[in-house]
Amino acid sequence: MESNHIPRSSDLISEINFTTSRSSGPGGQNVNKVNSKVTLKFDVARSQILTEHQKEIVLRKLSTRMTNDGVLVITSQEKRSQLQNKGEVLQKLDDVFVKIFTPRKPRKATRPGKAAVRKRIDEKKQRSQKKQWRQKPD
Repeated sequence: MESNHIPRSSDLISEINFTTSRSSGPGGQNVNKVNSKVTLKFDVARSQILTEHQKEIVLRKLSTRMTNDGVLVITSQEKRSQLQNKGEVLQKLDDVFVKIFTPRKPRKATRPGKAAVRKRIDEKKQRSQKKQWRQKPD
């Protein structure tokens, strides 16, 4: 896999582990009976699909979402259906990878335009005059 390719959940599906549990989300009586919460676990350190460079980026940028063993954990319990929650965690994984692997556009340093400089100086002069008017006459 080339290093500038953003990995997708469909590429990683063989290395993703799903677990389900009871959700505290919406569903009324259904919540007490059905395991609709889905937890996605992806072992970044042992991944065969990610390159070493990609692993470093994931470990550095997603350290707050990872266990001490280097396993990325994402959960979803918003939906009442286990299948919908599974789709949600896969979408979250895709969104996170797109965010961390998309290079940031460098900022171009710019100078203020002539009109902006003129406006700033005029406003300073007006403030100065206003303060002059507030002074007591000698």
